[in-house]
Amino acid sequence: MDEIKKKPLVGLSLAQLREVAAECGMPAFAAKQMAQWLYEKRVETIDEMTNLSLKARARLAEDYCVGRFAPKMEARSVDGTVKYLFDGVGGRDIEAVYIPDRERATLCVSSQAGCKMNCKFCMTGKQGFHGNLTTTDIINQVLSIPESESLTNLVFMGMGEPMDNLDAVLGAIDILTESWGLAWSPKRITVSSIGKLKELRTLLDSTRVHIAISVHSPFPQERLQLMPVERVYPVADVMDLLRGYDFAHQRRLSVEYIMFRGLNDDLRHADALVRLLKGTDSRVNLIRFHAIPDVDLKTTAESAMVAFRDRLNAQGVTATIRTSRGEDIMAACGMLAGKDRKDD
Repeated sequence: MDEIKKKPLVGLSLAQLREVAAECGMPAFAAKQMAQWLYEKRVETIDEMTNLSLKARARLAEDYCVGRFAPKMEARSVDGTVKYLFDGVGGRDIEAVYIPDRERATLCVSSQAGCKMNCKFCMTGKQGFHGNLTTTDIINQVLSIPESESLTNLVFMGMGEPMDNLDAVLGAIDILTESWGLAWSPKRITVSSIGKLKELRTLLDSTRVHIAISVHSPFPQERLQLMPVERVYPVADVMDLLRGYDFAHQRRLSVEYIMFRGLNDDLRHADALVRLLKGTDSRVNLIRFHAIPDVDLKTTAESAMVAFRDRLNAQGVTATIRTSRGEDIMAACGMLAGKDRKDD
């Protein structure tokens, strides 16, 4: 069987690996052995799984492959940020971004090729939606970059809306956090969302990962101009949901707020944001807008960002200005877009 047609093992849970073991006539404990090879030892071929018998490896290799695929391209920023391009779905590639910052090494992973949300300020949304990534596709981004073993944090802030592909995202979180997988603390993982309510509630109830919510304006009509999802998932309803969860211990709630000159960056907006976030134990990340083609939004002046931050802090809302990374390689917030395949 051609390698590309074989079923990947990377991305499978321990329960799914038990099913594979049974299918291939291996004892149930072989599932844990396979998981160790895949996620702890990070092998790239079935032949490297040397505590499986030769017969078992041969049978496994008839229908399965490890399923690891290296990035097809990379771009390196002067600030050390690296953007990796991977094969995607639906004729579009996907991007993951590695961000070193002193003792931290963060990977920003994608969950979809493109996005359905069509936020005005986001290049990913401008390219349309091309398909959901599988858990295999998501975990491959983690395992297949050169810096994989030095990662300290993971953020689902790449291409796509994670709540729009929740099953695959939850599968990836299981592999990242379970003892048979990478055994990370959920405190090392942040999932960003526009606030799909049902899916967000499921994520909150089934994991302990940190949450980041894209707000960008405290006023519904203004947010609607930036984010069409405000019509279906009003930010006020999202905050009502979040007030029912404890973000003072174990997990953190962040609010993502991209600032646009003359649109959402004055003290009136700061005061309204304080009112919106009351009772949520959230902290605010103020983000510089990076210009993208054919969008008339402008970057806020540094002085306005500082005044906005100080206004929030003065009213008891912790706010910081996020350092921009990777803008020179189109890897900053809102700039991921992938590229067409060579044969497009």
